[in-house]
Amino acid sequence: MQMQQRADGQEFVSDVYRDRPIAILHRNGRWDVYLDHVLQHKVAFATAEHALAWLIARVDQGIPARLN
Repeated sequence: MQMQQRADGQEFVSDVYRDRPIAILHRNGRWDVYLDHVLQHKVAFATAEHALAWLIARVDQGIPARLN
């Protein structure tokens, strides 16, 4: 995965892991996580590493994306 920067300056990473799209977005001092293109509400991380680890664990456990 490679860190990218959007035009508005926000950093993000996106990739496919085990056939499921995952992404993290740095905004407002925290890392938001997206699983299957769905923002996972009530989940935010202080570091990109923790956010990616959480996403990978969810995929490995076969947990579906939360819609709310």
